[in-house]
Amino acid sequence: MSLRIPLAKPEITVADQTAVMAVLRTPHLSMGPKLREFEQAICDYTGSKYAIAVNSGTSALQLALRALNVERGAEVVLPSFTFSALLNVILQEGLRPRFVDIDPATFNTTPDRVARAITPNTRLILAVHTFGIPVDIKGILKIAGKARTQAGAARRKVHVIEDACEALGANIGRRKAGTLGDAGLFAFYPNKQITTGEGGILATASKQIAAAAARLRNQGRDPSLGLNQHVEIGFSYRLSDINCALGISQLARIESVIAKRQKLAETYDRALSPIAEIVPPPLTSALGRISWFVYPIQLAPEFDSRHRDWICRSLKAKGIATGRYFAPLHRQPILRAHASRLYRLPNTEAVADSVITLFAVLALVPWPSEPTATAVSYAIGQKRPR
Repeated sequence: MSLRIPLAKPEITVADQTAVMAVLRTPHLSMGPKLREFEQAICDYTGSKYAIAVNSGTSALQLALRALNVERGAEVVLPSFTFSALLNVILQEGLRPRFVDIDPATFNTTPDRVARAITPNTRLILAVHTFGIPVDIKGILKIAGKARTQAGAARRKVHVIEDACEALGANIGRRKAGTLGDAGLFAFYPNKQITTGEGGILATASKQIAAAAARLRNQGRDPSLGLNQHVEIGFSYRLSDINCALGISQLARIESVIAKRQKLAETYDRALSPIAEIVPPPLTSALGRISWFVYPIQLAPEFDSRHRDWICRSLKAKGIATGRYFAPLHRQPILRAHASRLYRLPNTEAVADSVITLFAVLALVPWPSEPTATAVSYAIGQKRPR
């Protein structure tokens, strides 16, 4: 079936195509000038001191863990309501996840929940800006600092990594999401605010972390020692100049992207708020600016996952795509093969069973929120799955 309203669709302009074609006419397809230009453009936009471009946000996380020297067996505190890439990297690096619940109003975890999860074995907190809604990263940073102090001088630092892969352009006060922790992660898959096709960024204020990540992404090479001098075991996580050229072109219009997505969220809110069975997301955040990745709604408590799935099927039959984010990490089958405690995360489980994400596509005209709202209202009015 052809979807009239997809969940995501990258906006590729003539300027984007021209930028990519210009690179193809040069000999610099990888590790060339567009890589450095893209990294600098990200620094200029976010205010980060350093930016290391890699082939995905997942790779950026792995390099951040290596650069921070998080030792195997250490605990990582993170929300269960997030993308599985975080769990994959944690397990690949021999770390132990320690999951925390979320605030259902914001889809994010909170400093108090993080504080209760920290143990003497905690070495890292992963703070996620879910759906582009800012998490209280300043509060989480305070918790991380107190954890080190309370444990005494012998305790190693509890690091904080911001996962801003869904939140490019979100603000916390006057700072951009992804720039307050020890490292920040951005991703540019085609469903994000901007795309490079595939790609990610590790952002940091630390020269040491940036240098380590730059070595690791390119097979562990240290260019200061000469050609092909490998000082550590690295990876092939490079991002081509072709991808970077697309990213530079897209980043130039990021503010208009964010403004259009905010306008769409406001239109959705007007159309869907009158439906009693829907809990819409907040249009604003007291912490700073939202940069919408998708528009998430929740169904009222009388609904369960069966109703949610039926509503999604009903919308699909009308040509409207929806998303079901996220399957809780603490329930993932992969954890059956790992030492994992039992968790009771009621908010995570309830939200995962009731959330429906709607589109944040810019290229469709007119705005498709009205037919989407009508279809959602009709589907919910049926009450029971079929």
